[in-house]
Amino acid sequence: MLDARTVQPPEDRQGGDVLLRVDALHMHFPITRGVLRRKVGTIRAVDGVSLEIARGKTLGLVGESGCGKSTAGRTILRLYDPTGGHILFDGNEITTLRGETLRRLRPRMQMIFQDPQACLNPRMTVGSIIAEPLTEHSAGKGRQRRERISELLNAVGLNPKFADRYPHEFSGGQRQRIGIARAIALNPDFIVCDEPIAALDVSIQAQVVNLLQDLQVRLGLTYLFISHDLSMVRHIADNVAVMYLGKVVELAPRRSLYAAPLHPYTHALLSAVPIPEPEAERKRAHIILKGDVPSPANPPSGCRFRTRCPVAFERCASEEPAWREVEGDRWVACHRVE
Repeated sequence: MLDARTVQPPEDRQGGDVLLRVDALHMHFPITRGVLRRKVGTIRAVDGVSLEIARGKTLGLVGESGCGKSTAGRTILRLYDPTGGHILFDGNEITTLRGETLRRLRPRMQMIFQDPQACLNPRMTVGSIIAEPLTEHSAGKGRQRRERISELLNAVGLNPKFADRYPHEFSGGQRQRIGIARAIALNPDFIVCDEPIAALDVSIQAQVVNLLQDLQVRLGLTYLFISHDLSMVRHIADNVAVMYLGKVVELAPRRSLYAAPLHPYTHALLSAVPIPEPEAERKRAHIILKGDVPSPANPPSGCRFRTRCPVAFERCASEEPAWREVEGDRWVACHRVE
């Protein structure tokens, strides 16, 4: 049977204890040139990210393409070795874990990838794909493993008879369900959902999000939900972190952030989300950001958003805004917010 832990429905769940805490996380990649591969610069993909996720909750991580969201998720899972900072999982420091110690932690931390076609081996059957993590971590054998595969396919809404088929025989939404089945195979506590609906048709996106919510309630899962779709994040997340050029600029409970954003970047992102009321949509102001996102290899001085910010002033260029708590449970990095 699926490891169904007793959890409360999303609207009734309390904050609970913190499962994941990230403090000043950095992930820099070297820029090299020449035959000798000399280092000539650094790409600051993640540059001082701090956040936490309570057990059984969902944190939405949003921002424009290239802001470092996916890199942050992969670094938290220790798919990359962090350049600096701390990652605490269930109270344990995992930032510097290596070898067998890190391998033993892997079943508790999994990932759902963006492109369901690219992340499934076309030469393997669905049953073999789902069985991979079970085989890697020696979870069950023979009949027990086959029963587990059937159970997982049922859990994600697929017929267990599909186990002998290949990925190309399925639609995009079905392939993503296969990826979800693989992610929950080892009963993880924490899953990074890296834009899991971005490659799907709009008609299928809600089905996949509803499946993720159902599994969260049944299995007590904790999610980091990475997306650039703010309307979908509003549907699934308990708290939302807004990321720009390697830094989190605002972090708040979902309702507070959508009702009254504090950071100018958050204002701009939310102004681009259409609302289902034609009259109100026509009257509200849309903030158009000018220019492109600066290079993470050469970020602006002071506030990184200042080159595109409609309310920037002199202090923004000379002083980096502090990451601080305001209004109790809201965090923001902006000189305009006092």
